[in-house]
Amino acid sequence: MPSPPANLARAEAQITKYPEGREASAVIALLWRAQEQEGWLSRPAIEHVADMLGMARIRALEVATFYFMFHLQPVGSIANIQICGTTSCMICGAEDLIGVCREKIAPNPHELSADGKFSWEEVECLGACANAPMAQIGKDYYEDLTAARLAEIIDELAAGKVPVPGPQNGRYASEPKAGLTALKDFESGRTRYNASVALATELGDTIRRIDGTEVPLITPWRDKGANHAPAAFRAPDPDAVPDPAPAPEPQAGAAPAPAPEPAPESGGQDAGAGSRPPALEAAREGGADDLKQIRGVGPKLEKLLNSMGFFHFDQIAAWTEAEVAWVDQNLKGFKGRVSRDDWVTQARVLATGGATDFSERVKKGDVY
Repeated sequence: MPSPPANLARAEAQITKYPEGREASAVIALLWRAQEQEGWLSRPAIEHVADMLGMARIRALEVATFYFMFHLQPVGSIANIQICGTTSCMICGAEDLIGVCREKIAPNPHELSADGKFSWEEVECLGACANAPMAQIGKDYYEDLTAARLAEIIDELAAGKVPVPGPQNGRYASEPKAGLTALKDFESGRTRYNASVALATELGDTIRRIDGTEVPLITPWRDKGANHAPAAFRAPDPDAVPDPAPAPEPQAGAAPAPAPEPAPESGGQDAGAGSRPPALEAAREGGADDLKQIRGVGPKLEKLLNSMGFFHFDQIAAWTEAEVAWVDQNLKGFKGRVSRDDWVTQARVLATGGATDFSERVKKGDVY
């Protein structure tokens, strides 16, 4: 389903946490929000997030595939059950829990049940070893499980109920199963649930999919000088023809030369703060330097830099802080790459005939 306006507003609020040029830092928060809406991340959702943040789509996909918290295939419409299969849980009966999932949901992990309501998977340690075996269902932990209790939980969820999370054997939290051996006076004054379970029952959103009606995101950082104006999202138009970039300002002692038109990736715009570095109309005699020897510059970025009038290591080595800021902002799809990989320092070494570990690897053919 399309993203509710409130979800879009929440995403834009997340972006304002980060300074201009660093919007990509919000990628995990936005991917998580998209997953909360649908239960899993589709390719269009990942690409939409990347476009919102002005980052290459492959970079967002790299994040989504790195963390197993993100699901890249459909999950059950009610719940996806994650069984911890690491040492403590395995010793205490995780295989029995997996057997229940195979019987009641689907024979294999990541498969939907026949009615589409449930899916399951085995995951690495979820950090509740003292309450093994356990499972994460939606946002919350169900601990001290038995095969019989997990089967009951699945039936309750199917009936529209949400079982109380936390220990399922009467334990309050992570105290010894035989009972407290110290701080025994705590037992008489404790609340009904431990703090985690109390919050889960209060929020009631263990398996709930978001729809934009949630409590708005609080943004105290806006009152502390953080970025107040996230860039307006505009989906890229694949048929758009970019405007030519303006000619660089004349530099003292150098003949002014207009930069060639930028490649489509540059967006055809001069954006952000800083000043445009001197550019060349073409590579000097002898040909362009192999800019791919700079860590962080691949074939696509090299082509983009050439289209902007940058062909040689000594050009990049001479960039000032203001010029770095300008290039960072105008590498559309690669914003912030100059600073992130410190191109200037690398270029200074290469411009004097030196070599870096990365450039040596490029020369040997170890980097493609």
